[in-house]
Amino acid sequence: MTVERADRESEIMSRLSDVGALTVSSLAADLGVSEVTIRGDLRTLEQQGMLVRTRGGARPTTLKNILQREQLNIEAKTRIATAAAAMIRDEDAVMLEAGTTCAMIARHLSNRRGLQLVTNSALVFNNARINPNLSVILAGGVFRRESESFVGPVAERAINDFNARIAFLGTDGFSPERGLTTRFVEGAQVASLMRDRAEETWLVADSSKFGQAGFVSFLPLNGITGIITDSGLPEGAVEALQEHTQVCVV
Repeated sequence: MTVERADRESEIMSRLSDVGALTVSSLAADLGVSEVTIRGDLRTLEQQGMLVRTRGGARPTTLKNILQREQLNIEAKTRIATAAAAMIRDEDAVMLEAGTTCAMIARHLSNRRGLQLVTNSALVFNNARINPNLSVILAGGVFRRESESFVGPVAERAINDFNARIAFLGTDGFSPERGLTTRFVEGAQVASLMRDRAEETWLVADSSKFGQAGFVSFLPLNGITGIITDSGLPEGAVEALQEHTQVCVV
């Protein structure tokens, strides 16, 4: 029995996530289609940035697609986003940077009134635009698919026009030694600028990011107001972080 194309693509991505690499021949046999069909599926997924084709198969992209990352640690991210949203007041001016946890904050603002929200994240915008109580300013710029965000000089100039009471940043990794880190220089510049334009700045990051290090260190821990994270941190981590900034564990 063959599998429909959409189901095949979903299955291919699921298997890539589990095993790390796949062959055309094994996929064709398992999914009941020809190798030509599988090559077409892999070509389509590569064009979408979901995988990289190799000789005879495929491997994951170096960076997980953000839509895949949205499915990771959902329970912890929800608790973090809820705690962050509780810090936002009616009539507030807020900045939300790119990231799956930042995007979830926008879902928890339905009971706030008169909010001004500035973001460079397409995910944040998608969650915020349905809320009539939010006035949303989306920074333009170069669109980066890996993070569903707008970066570069145009985005930076747009953000620099606004002031916020509170900002929330995402990260690819954080630690007392390296501070906040990310894989992309452009994203680091946007996040740093949001910190500069806000009265207080909080990192929202689940515990799996602790100890991880992206390519660019862009803010020290003592350069932000605090961190909202979950209880999965390793022993001693909270105390080490508290030497540099506030820590809210949810």
